[in-house]
Amino acid sequence: MTEAYIYDAVRSPRGKGRKDGSLHEVTALRLSAGVLNALKARNNLEGHAVEDVIWGNVTQVMEQGGCLARSAVLASDLDQSIPGLAINRFCASGMEAVNLAANQVRGGAGDGYIAGGVEMMGRVPMGSDGAAIAADPSIAMETYFVPQGISADLIATKYGFTRDQADALAVESQRRAKKAWDEGRFARSIVPVMDQNGLTILDHDEYMRPGTDMQSLGALNASFQMMGEQMPGFDKVALMKYPEIERINHIHHAGNSSGIVDGAAAVLIGNREFGEKWGLKPRARIRATAKIGTEPTIMLTGPVPVTQKILADHGMTIGDIDLFEVNEAFASVVLRFQQAFDVDPGKVNVNGGSIAMGHPLGATGAIIIGTLLDELERSDKEVGLATLCIASGMGAATIIERV
Repeated sequence: MTEAYIYDAVRSPRGKGRKDGSLHEVTALRLSAGVLNALKARNNLEGHAVEDVIWGNVTQVMEQGGCLARSAVLASDLDQSIPGLAINRFCASGMEAVNLAANQVRGGAGDGYIAGGVEMMGRVPMGSDGAAIAADPSIAMETYFVPQGISADLIATKYGFTRDQADALAVESQRRAKKAWDEGRFARSIVPVMDQNGLTILDHDEYMRPGTDMQSLGALNASFQMMGEQMPGFDKVALMKYPEIERINHIHHAGNSSGIVDGAAAVLIGNREFGEKWGLKPRARIRATAKIGTEPTIMLTGPVPVTQKILADHGMTIGDIDLFEVNEAFASVVLRFQQAFDVDPGKVNVNGGSIAMGHPLGATGAIIIGTLLDELERSDKEVGLATLCIASGMGAATIIERV
C-alpha cells in the first residue's frame, strides 16, 4: 500500500470564544481560507495541486454550514478545480479529516490532500445545530443520554479521580503551555490572523491563564453539579446505567475543563510522488489510524479502547510510543488514559493542552497532530500517538512516525 506522509502543518492562534475574543469578528470561512492560503504559500502549490480539501467542523449551521470546505476553497487562493468535503465526527472532526485524507492517499485515490478543520465557537455556539441523541426521546432514553460534563464527572467517580488530581493536571497544563510559548515551540506552525490592512489581529493563544494555581481553582464551583442533582436530574440517568455507583462526585469546573475558543488548522498530506513533484521533504509518515464506538452514557472514555485497537491492529505496544497528545476535553479524560496505560505523565501533552489553550471543536484533532509532529522534531523523538474522546461515545487515534 502507498505510504501517506505529512509535509506541513499549520494552525491559527486560538482566540477566546466569546464576544470580547480577538477573533470574534472573523468568520469560519475567513479563518479557514487564511490557513489554506498559508499552506499553499509555504509549499509553493499551484493549480490542481491536491485532490481534495477535507475539512472538519462540528456545528454545521449558519455561516459554518453548507459544505464549508468548498466555500473555504473558493474564498482562498487555491485553484477552483479543487473540491471540498465537510465532515463531522464531533471533537475528532479535524483528526478524522487527516485520517481520511491519509487513507485516500494510501488507497491510491489521489497523490495529495489538505485536511483539517475549524470552529468559531464565539460566533456559532456549540449545540446550536441540535442533536437527535439529546432531543429525540426515542434515542435519548434508550442510550441514557447525559451531557458531556456529567459524563466527565462519571469517569472521575468510576475510576477514582479526585478534584485535587484534576486541578493539578489543569495547573500543569497551564504551566506547560506557557513554557512552550515562551520557548517558541509553536512558532513553526502558527499562522497569525491578519485584518484586511495587513495588521495583526491575533498571534498567540489568548485563552491561556498562566497564573492559575491550586488555590484559584479551588475557589471555583463544580460546573455540572446543579444539572446533575437538580432538574432535569442527569445524575439519576447516569446512575441507572451505572447502578454500581452510589453517587456522582462532581469535580469538573471551568478551570479543569477545555476552553471555548475559535481556531483553525490544516495539514498537507501526500504520497512520495507528491513531495517529489512539489520539491517537498516529508516530515512524518502517518503510520496508523483508528476509530471506535464506546458506551454513550460515560461517553468520553474513547481514547483508551481506540488506543488499544490501533496498537493491536498494527502490532505495537504502548512502549513503542514516545509521545502522546490526549485531548484535554476534561481532566478526567487524560487521567483515565494515564491510568489505563500506566504511561509517564511527562510524555503526555508536554506542551499543555486544551485546558490551557482551548478546544476549537472541529480543528482540535488537526491541531494536536501538528503539535505532536513539532514536538517529535524538537525533542528528537520518533513515534507519537494523538487521540481524542468524542461525543456520543467514540474515540479516534492517529500514530505518526518521523521520517
